[in-house]
Parts: sequence; C-alpha cells; structure tokens
Amino acid sequence: MKVDWFDFHLPEELIAQTPLADRTSSRLMVLDKNTGDIQHSVFKDIKNYLKAGDCLVLNDTKVLPARLFGEKTGTGAKIEVLLLKQVEGDSWETLIKPAKRVKEGTEITFGDGKLTAVCTGSSEHGGRVLEFRYDGIFYEVLEQLGEMPLPPYIKEQLDDRDRYQTVFARERGSAAAPTAGLHFTEQLLKEIKDMGVHIAFITLHVGLGTFRPVSVEDLNEHEMHAEFYQVTEGTARLLNEVREQGGRIISVGTTSTRTLETIASAHNGRFEEASGWTDIFIYPGYEFKAIDGMITNFHLPKSTLIMLVSALAGRDNVLNAYNQAVKERYRFFSFGDAMLIL
Repeated sequence: MKVDWFDFHLPEELIAQTPLADRTSSRLMVLDKNTGDIQHSVFKDIKNYLKAGDCLVLNDTKVLPARLFGEKTGTGAKIEVLLLKQVEGDSWETLIKPAKRVKEGTEITFGDGKLTAVCTGSSEHGGRVLEFRYDGIFYEVLEQLGEMPLPPYIKEQLDDRDRYQTVFARERGSAAAPTAGLHFTEQLLKEIKDMGVHIAFITLHVGLGTFRPVSVEDLNEHEMHAEFYQVTEGTARLLNEVREQGGRIISVGTTSTRTLETIASAHNGRFEEASGWTDIFIYPGYEFKAIDGMITNFHLPKSTLIMLVSALAGRDNVLNAYNQAVKERYRFFSFGDAMLIL
C-alpha cells in the first residue's frame, strides 16, 4: 500500500488560519462508511445523528504552551524549542530549530534567564533532550514564556490561546490539540448528555507523530512515534456497558480512536483500565475492535490521519468526500470544519 494512494488536491486558501468565533458553527460533513453517502450539516446539529445509549469518547489532554524562543548562551544565536514529552523530572524530549546549533552541553536561556536549559543528549528522529532549570513551578514559568504550538501550516497569530484548547481539557501534556474536540462547547455537551448520550473521557498526549510526515513510500515501513495514553477503570466499565446494551461508541478524533483501539486490541475487544505508550498505526486493512463511528477534522494529504479515516470508511469513500469538501469550500485542518463518520 503506497502513500501516494492517499493524496488529493488541496487549495492552500482552504487551510483555516483562525478559529471561528462560535465553536459549534463549523460545518459538518456526515459520511456513511458503508455506502459513501454524504450529507452536509452544521456542527451544532450533530445531535440529530446521535441517539440515547450512544457514547461519545473525548480526549481530555491539555495542550502546553510548549513553544519557547531562546538564545544560545555565549553566541546569542536564536533557538526555537518545542517541548514534546517529559522524560523524567525536569528533563524533556524536544524538537529544536536549528538543531545543528544545539549539541550536548549547549546551554539555552529563555526570558532573560527566567528559564535555562542544557542539552543532555539526542533522541530519535533528530530531537534533543533538554534539562531545564528555573525558580518556582515549571508549568507557571511555561505559562509566562511559552506560546501555543500551532502547526506550521497556520501562519496567523492566535489572539486567544484557549481557542487551541478544548473546553474539557484537564490533563497537561500535549504538544498539539486533539482538534476534533475543539467544536464542542459546554452547552452542546450538556444538550447531548440530556439526550441520554454518555460522555466518556480518555487521555492521549499528542506528541511527535503529529509533526512527522510519512517519509516512506510503502506504509508497511512507516513507524509511528509512541504517545502516552491513559484510560480509567470508570471509563472502561462505561464503554463495556454501552457495548453490551447495543449503544454505539463514537470516538472524537483520531487520538481517541487510537487509544481505544490500542486497548481493545490488547483485551479481545473489551475495555480495561490501562495506561502506557501506543504506537499503533491504523490504515486500510485494519479491523476495528473498539469504535462504531468517529468525529474528525479534515486532514493533510498523504498523512497518517487520512489513512486512519480511510481504514474506517474506505479509501474511495474518503477521497470522494474530501474532493466534495474541496468543491464545497470546507475549511481544512486544525481550525477547520468537521466530519462525522457513521
């Protein structure tokens, strides 16, 4: 299976640069995964496609203001750092630009010395491990000095950093937002719960995999970067009950999907309390064990995310839907419109 099979033409002007004022006013494409039929709607009307007994599964990870701008001690060279994941204590795996300027022993200062870091080694895929030094609480310093790690295809400044955060975010640790969840408001979630739809939370901290393009031609050779996930006993019990009572499990986003499929694959289709690291790579041919449907945004051509969506709804159906989205001028990527696959 070739990467080029998941390519499509995307005009650059369809890449959403800013979030809409009302989270629920995004457009919603509804795709029937069996027939390929398409309906056009608005996200606030997603209630029309849900029913009592269903369960929406949301990723409650919280995005860190993980992009830091500093200077190399001694030379004053400008260095950009993106925190990816905490290794241990004050040691973090990071991406650095320009990486060639930062070797083991290099010191970087941020915010006139409020925060310093020393490179203690390299990590896979060209990353660097930094040991941070500071006074006080690291996350409070990060709130002062850091910026939200918007994807590189977003060129506009983000005026309100909370708009790159879901309203239910609570577990700090992501280097990117689980963007399918950005469409929900607390009011919409309340209305969905009042219908008798269950709401469950899992955690997956989005890491390096989000920023890595597929660099091989054959999908069998691609390796996903491992990301930390956690599912509580309460969530696992709820999901098993929903399944036993005939309800549908609908994951919100590819991150929720990958977490649920990781657990169900390890437990013969059942859900168990679990935490750990997942590098599951889902592409056509994969047999889903956990979910019945998914809410997701519109993704990059040739990305692992469009491959996951194609595994659920069929490559031909998905590419047809994406071509329809381009024709109908849907907004793409993180701040864009949504797709519901059922």
